[in-house]
Amino acid sequence: MAEPFDAPITIAQQLDHLVAEAEGDTVTLAWVLDHLHDRAFGLFLLVLALPCCIPFLYGVPQIVALPLLFIAAQMVLGRSAPWLPRKLGNRRVATASLAALARRADPWLKRIEAVSRPRLAVLTRRPLDQLVGLALLAFSASILVPLPGTNTIPGVGVAIVAIGLLQRDGILVVLGMIVGAVWIGTLLVAGATAASLILAWIGG
Repeated sequence: MAEPFDAPITIAQQLDHLVAEAEGDTVTLAWVLDHLHDRAFGLFLLVLALPCCIPFLYGVPQIVALPLLFIAAQMVLGRSAPWLPRKLGNRRVATASLAALARRADPWLKRIEAVSRPRLAVLTRRPLDQLVGLALLAFSASILVPLPGTNTIPGVGVAIVAIGLLQRDGILVVLGMIVGAVWIGTLLVAGATAASLILAWIGG
């Protein structure tokens, strides 16, 4: 097992470190989780959320959505470290895709880290982080909605929350939850509107 990441290095550097340790063309999600060490919850959420932030990307968001749901559920249950069952852990991702994600995320990760700092850290610790996990469950579930572009906004929300957890920045956690909540609200309103139109058409 690789040595744990040193706390002072940036999130982008940790992602680069992860890619550098990968052997072969693909790695399993279990391998990724095993190499994240003591910051596993926040980093694993971020690694899974990054592909979902890419607009109109299909396939990969749906692959990572179930592990996202599983990790969020473990936050709700108050687990101290994440775990994946073998079936989910054996899902493979291309090393080149991890490298591309790290490269594309690097600029905005640096910008967010430049303005983030420990504040309202109580939101990143138990028991309040369990409520955060409950919100992440809803955001992750919405990624599975089979509509164009439905992965992007909740993916961004999850990624911002994940960075907030890593930085112990409760403001970022709240911001990410607002982004995700607005999206969930939009889906509910759109669904209710569509249902009422269908019922009116049937009744008419």
